Amino acid sequence: MPARPVGRVVNRDRFVALGLFAFGLILLSFVTLGLSRLVVPYRTARLLAAPTGLAAFALVCYLSVRALLSVLGVSPIED
Repeated sequence: MPARPVGRVVNRDRFVALGLFAFGLILLSFVTLGLSRLVVPYRTARLLAAPTGLAAFALVCYLSVRALLSVLGVSPIED
C-alpha cells in the first residue's frame, strides 16, 4: 500500500502561479519604496513598502518548504 501524502497536495500550475505572485509582490514592494520616496522621507517609505515585502518573503519561504517536502517525497507536487 503506497504512503499517503501528508497535508494538502499542490498541483504544479498552482505552485508556479504562487511563485509568479511572489515575484510580483517583490516588484510591487520595490516600486512602492521608490515612488513613495518621492513624497515622503526614506524611513516612511520603508514602512509603506514593508508589508508587501514581508508577504513576499513569507510566500517564498512557504514555496521553499513545499519544494523541499516534494523533493523528500513527503508531500508531492502533482502534475
